[in-house]
This record gives sequence, C-alpha cells and structure tokens, in this order.
Amino acid sequence: MDAMKIMTQGMIKENKPQFEVGDTVRVSVRIKEGERERIQAFEGTVIAKKHGGIQETFTVRRSSYGVGVERVFPVNSPFVEKVEVIRRGKVRRAKLYYLRERTGKAAKVKERI
Repeated sequence: MDAMKIMTQGMIKENKPQFEVGDTVRVSVRIKEGERERIQAFEGTVIAKKHGGIQETFTVRRSSYGVGVERVFPVNSPFVEKVEVIRRGKVRRAKLYYLRERTGKAAKVKERI
C-alpha cells in the first residue's frame, strides 16, 4: 500500500489545469512520430470528467468537417503538455453526452458570464 502511494504521488501533476464540463479548451498533446516529436492542438468542448486521483480523465468533443470527433485525455499524462481554457460554459449537467446527437448551432454551449 505504501509503495503504491509513493509511486502515484510522483506521477500526479502539481499544477492541474482548472476547467469544468462545458468549457471550450485547447489541449496541447505531444505526439511522437518515429524519432521526432511535435505538439498538436485539439480544441473542443469538455463533455465529461471521470474518476479522480491518478486515473482522472476528461473527454473533449469537436466537429471536424461535419464529423464528431471525441478524444479522452488522462489529466496526469506526460503527453498532455497544457490545457488552455478558451471560454467558460454554462451547463447544468455533469456529463454532456446529449451533444452527440446535436449538430451545428444546437450543439453550442452558452457562455458563462
């Protein structure tokens, strides 16, 4: 048990990004292609946050050429460089899975003022 605590404490990021479900975020992901590394941005709406602690994840959804694309990012992953909040969303749900059925303007989340 103690060995597990020591291992997990070293893996948890100290400055966790502060965002909520409904926020539009830009996630900078480190991608390895052969020998080279580059940073790719993925921008979209956070539709879910799951678990807590070391295995905490968040799901980001965006529409790309009319096709919905979702990616699940671990919060404590070393490949997630940074998470920038573009705009704050005003929602009344913990999970926004209903956005999967919506397209265009209907899939927008109101901005928190």
